[in-house]
Amino acid sequence: MGAKDIYLAVFTSNKSSPRWQAWYAMSEEERRARDAEGLAALKAWDAAHRDVIVYEGGPLGPTKRTSPDGVSDVVNELTVFVVVRAPSHEAAARLFENHPHFTIFPCDSVDVMPLLGPDSG
Repeated sequence: MGAKDIYLAVFTSNKSSPRWQAWYAMSEEERRARDAEGLAALKAWDAAHRDVIVYEGGPLGPTKRTSPDGVSDVVNELTVFVVVRAPSHEAAARLFENHPHFTIFPCDSVDVMPLLGPDSG
């Protein structure tokens, strides 16, 4: 595999969705238990995919947008990212099937896209 086999995976989540509303409606105790379950599952996913993770990435914080109108605070659905290596775009996307971010945590999806370099042409 070469540089063309590198993919950016961005986890998305609409914090006003019904899934998040259900998450917010949990008791503190329920949420802590679900967090513990999810964090253990994430750790297991990372360990199982250690050989294809190029960059671990991590959670994304508050967003500032710069445009012709200046700099402003915005809210988007980007929540977490990771960079992986796979033999194809399809294979990269399949790495995230049944991922804990949306099977345990209330995230919506994972968008996977190739990282294009200057010779991708």
